[in-house]
Amino acid sequence: MPPSVPSPSLPRRVARMLRTSLFAQVACALVLGIVVGKLWPGFAADLQPLGDGFIRLIKTIISPLVFCVVVVGIAKAGDLKAFGRIGLKALIWFEVASTLALVIGLLAANVVQPGSGMNVDPSTLDASAVDAKTGGGHLPSTTQFVLEAIPTSFIGAFAENSLLQVLILACLVGAALLHLGHTKVPKVLPAIEQAQEIIFAIVGFVMRLAPIAVFGAMAVLIGNYGLGVIETYGKLIILCYAAAALFIALLAIALKVVTGLSLWKFLRYIREEMLLALGTASTESVLPRVMQKLRKAGARDDAVGLVLPTGYSFNLDGASLYLSIGTLFIAQAVGVDLSLSQQITVILVLMLTSKGMAGIPGSAFLALSATASSLGAIPAGAVALLLGVDRIMDSMRVVTNLLGNCVAVFAVSRWEGALDRERAKKVLDGEMVVHLDDDEPEAEPAKEKAEPAKEKAELKKPEEPVAVPVQTGKETASETG
Repeated sequence: MPPSVPSPSLPRRVARMLRTSLFAQVACALVLGIVVGKLWPGFAADLQPLGDGFIRLIKTIISPLVFCVVVVGIAKAGDLKAFGRIGLKALIWFEVASTLALVIGLLAANVVQPGSGMNVDPSTLDASAVDAKTGGGHLPSTTQFVLEAIPTSFIGAFAENSLLQVLILACLVGAALLHLGHTKVPKVLPAIEQAQEIIFAIVGFVMRLAPIAVFGAMAVLIGNYGLGVIETYGKLIILCYAAAALFIALLAIALKVVTGLSLWKFLRYIREEMLLALGTASTESVLPRVMQKLRKAGARDDAVGLVLPTGYSFNLDGASLYLSIGTLFIAQAVGVDLSLSQQITVILVLMLTSKGMAGIPGSAFLALSATASSLGAIPAGAVALLLGVDRIMDSMRVVTNLLGNCVAVFAVSRWEGALDRERAKKVLDGEMVVHLDDDEPEAEPAKEKAEPAKEKAELKKPEEPVAVPVQTGKETASETG
C-alpha cells in the first residue's frame, strides 16, 4: 500500500479556501466590514469609494456584454420570430410575478399591521429630506418610459448605459445579420463572439476586486446607520423579509413545476454572486457573472440575453414587495385607514410606477410619493418615515429581484424550448463542473465516483488460486506475490 498522505492542517485548509474561493473571500470581507463599521464609524464613512468604484467598473461592462450576448444569440438561433416570442413571454411572466409580489405585500401588511400604534404627526416630519434623497428627480410617465427606451444614438445608448436601448440595438443588429446571411458579412459575427470572450475575461479581472468592494460597502452601511435602526423598525423589517421569504418559496414551487429544477440548488450554484450582490446592495454588480452561469446551466444565449437584462427594468419583485408594504406602513403610522378600493388603487399605481424605477436615485421614495399623491389620503411628507430603514431593505430587494429574474430566465426558456434541462440538472446537482473561463462545463468522470465501490467489491471476493509460472531465469509479467 502506498504511504498515507497526511491531511493538511486546519490553518492551511483555511488559507487555501481564502485563496481560491470567491465565496469565502466575500464572506470574510462582509464580516470585516460590519466590524469596522461598528467600531470605527468615522473611518468607515471614508470607504465609500471602494464599493462605488467596483460598481462603476461593472457598469462599464454590462452594456457591451448584453449587446454581444443578444446579437450572438439571435444570429445562432437563426429565428427572429422565436426571439420575439421569448420577449413577449418574458413580459407576461414579469407582469404576473410583480403583481403577485404586490398582492403578497398588501396582504402581509394588512395582517401584521406594522405601522399601527405609532401615531405619527406628519407635520413633524421633514419632507425636504425625501427631496434630498431623490435629488429632485421624478419617475417617467408611461409614454416617457417607452420613448426613453428607444435609442437616439448608437453610441449614446452605450454611453448612458441604458439597457433597454442597448437591447433594441442588439435586436436590430441580430436581425440584420440574419437578413444578410453569413455569406455577405462573414467576419462580423466571429468578431462579436471574440469581443464577447474579451468582455468575459474582463469580468474575471474585475471580480477579483469584489471582496474589497463588499468590505467598503458594508462598513459604510453599518457606520452610517448602525444597528439601532433594526430595533426601531424591527416589526417592519421582519415583515418585509418574511414576505420576501414567502415569495421566494412560491418562486421555488413555480420553478419546480415549470422546469423540474430546484431553486435551492440554483441558489447554491450562484452563492458567490448572491453574497456579492448582498454586500454591494446591487444586482448590477453580478449581472455579467449571472449571465455566464445561466448560459453554462443550459439556458440558450438569446433567452439569457433578452430576459435577464429586461427583468432588471420590468421585474423588480423585491421592490414591489417593499413598496406595497411601505405604503400601508406609512398609512397606518399616520392613522389613515385605507379602504379596499384605495388598496386596489395602490396595486394599479405601483404596477406602473415600479416599471420605471431602475437606475433612478431614490426611486423607491419617488414611487411611494406618487402612490401617496394618487390616493390623496396620505400626506406626501409621511414618506420620510422610511428614510431610516430604506437601506436596510436593500438586502431583501436584491435577493428577491435577482432570484425572480433568474427564475424568469429558466421558466421562459423552458416555455420556448430554449432550455437544456439535462445539462441544467447536472450543473445544479454538481455532476458537471462549471469553469467560467471555458466554453463548456467539464463533466466529472463517473468512474471516479464508482471506483471506491468497485475496489471494495473486489476486496470482498475470495481469492482464487493462481498458477505461478516456473522461473526460467527471466522475470515474467504474470507474477503474483
